[in-house]
Amino acid sequence: MSSGSKGLEKVEVRLKWDPSPLGRPPHHLDIIAATYSADAPYGQPVYIVHFDSRSPDGTINMSRHSQTGQGFGYVEAMTLELDRLAPSFARVVVGVAIHQNTGPKFFGDLSNAGVLVVDGYTELMKDDFAQIAGSTAGTVAEFAKDTSGTWEFHEMVRGFDSEPAVFSAEMGSVPRL
Repeated sequence: MSSGSKGLEKVEVRLKWDPSPLGRPPHHLDIIAATYSADAPYGQPVYIVHFDSRSPDGTINMSRHSQTGQGFGYVEAMTLELDRLAPSFARVVVGVAIHQNTGPKFFGDLSNAGVLVVDGYTELMKDDFAQIAGSTAGTVAEFAKDTSGTWEFHEMVRGFDSEPAVFSAEMGSVPRL
C-alpha cells in the first residue's frame, strides 16, 4: 500500500497503553525501528532506533516517549522520514517490545494497548495486539522500496517471545512457516 504515486515520505508510528494497576510495577513498552540495506534486506540491521537513540542522519527519531503509559491517547511516537533515507536502504521494520524487568509481561496482559501508523492525516494501520496477545514483542509495520525506489507500507503484525535487545536483532528476519 502506498499513499499516492510518489510513495510514502514521512510517517509516524504511535503507541498507547494504560498504566499498570496501582501498586504494580509499571508497564514499559518501546517502539523500535530497524533499517536494512539493499544488499541484505533480511540480514542484520544497519542500525536500530529506540527510545534513547535516533538514526545517525536524523531521519528516524522518537518524538514522544513514555515509560509508564500515563497520558492521554498515544503516549509514544516515532517519526520516519523515508524520503530522506540514503538510497542504500531498502527496508525499515518497526516493532514494539515490552520491557521484562519485573517478570514476564505479554501484550494480552495490557489494557487499552494499540498502535497507529499514519502518513500525514491518512491512517495506514491501527491494531490492538490481540492477534499477538501471547507475545512479549512484535513487529507491526514494514516500509520497503518497490522496484522504482518508491517507499511502500506493508502491515506486518508478527509476535515474538524475546527481550527488547534480542528482538531488535531478529525482528526483520524472514518469517518462519
